[in-house]
Amino acid sequence: LTVDSGLGQFNPTPRRWLNLQEYQSKKLMQESGVAVQRFYVADTASEALEAAKRLDAKEIVLKAQILAGGRGKGVFDSGLKGGVHLTKDPAVVGELANKMLGFNLTTKQTPKDGVKVKTVMVAEALDISRETYFAILMDRSCNGPVMVGSPQGGMDIEEVAASTPELIFKEVIDIFEGVRDDQALGMAANLGFKGPLQRQAADQIKKLYDLFLKVDATQVEVNPLGETPEGQVVCFDAKINFDDNAEFRQKAVFAMDDMTESDPTEMEAAKWDLKYIGLDGNIACFVNGAGLAMATCDIIDLHGGKPANFLDLGGGVKERQVYEAFKLLTADPKVEAILVNIFGGIVNCAIIANGITKACRELELKVPLVVRLEGTNVHEAKRILAESGLPITAADNLEDAAKKAVAAIKN
Repeated sequence: LTVDSGLGQFNPTPRRWLNLQEYQSKKLMQESGVAVQRFYVADTASEALEAAKRLDAKEIVLKAQILAGGRGKGVFDSGLKGGVHLTKDPAVVGELANKMLGFNLTTKQTPKDGVKVKTVMVAEALDISRETYFAILMDRSCNGPVMVGSPQGGMDIEEVAASTPELIFKEVIDIFEGVRDDQALGMAANLGFKGPLQRQAADQIKKLYDLFLKVDATQVEVNPLGETPEGQVVCFDAKINFDDNAEFRQKAVFAMDDMTESDPTEMEAAKWDLKYIGLDGNIACFVNGAGLAMATCDIIDLHGGKPANFLDLGGGVKERQVYEAFKLLTADPKVEAILVNIFGGIVNCAIIANGITKACRELELKVPLVVRLEGTNVHEAKRILAESGLPITAADNLEDAAKKAVAAIKN
């Protein structure tokens, strides 16, 4: 269930959110007493084989650890199909791990070349007799954390909310009292747990809230929170989102962040407080504000062009950021023109203009540049650009800028 999770870190521009691998989330849950499957982590095929033997389970599940979703239907460049496999034979675990580790796994959510698998999780496979959904998240409308649950788990909770809203249960948590026993038992009952299982589920709910507080989470989502034929309540899969404002006191958690799967250009942009997302087009966009950046991409597309990126400069801009942004844009071989679209509220247009002229000279810009500036110090900014002697095309508004950028490529 999507609920606004808060303001995020106070930075000039949004930063990359912390993402954890599945096994890392399970470790955090385990440390808080939350019931999860028994599991081990392996970096080599021999370690995976030994882990499978140590588990001594009726059935074992082997999962490739990457941040992207859709692993089950993914394909490895080793020829192996599927990043999730079930087997009853420990020897097979070693054979499968040998075809996973060190190879790229491609799914619908990875880059086209896939992501190299460096770690696998070897876990006990448990039967699930019933699946439910449970989450704790920050809800602005309630000014704090809420519990959200449904007896319909193991599927997209958005679909459940749309088709059977009466099966979505929500409970506000008092931040001074925490999750009360009666609240936990009531939510467990709403999820369909009965008898001893109701008490078990209530205990898991309280422990999940303890984890939520302990790691400064904005969301802890368990889907499914399942019931086994043996009468156990187990958290089978979890997603944890963290409050980046709490990084200063959650150093151990943030140290787990695996940035090797991130786009190198996005990571370089983040160093300069720039939000960058690469696209497939040939017109680079240099904009302040996510909304304006999306509008710029749309207008370019409307006039027959294709944006090469989404680059949000944000507020509180320094000339060096402008320069570094141009370095990123010009390093993309697909870029055939650059469109700058700045609306200066917090942003000082004169700083942008100085950064642009510096970048053009030092980087020896070789592609057409179209600039549209409005707002704070815009007259000074336009004077700087006009007197620079550089081949910069000025635009009066966004539509004019988009048309000129598209025309520059066609010419």
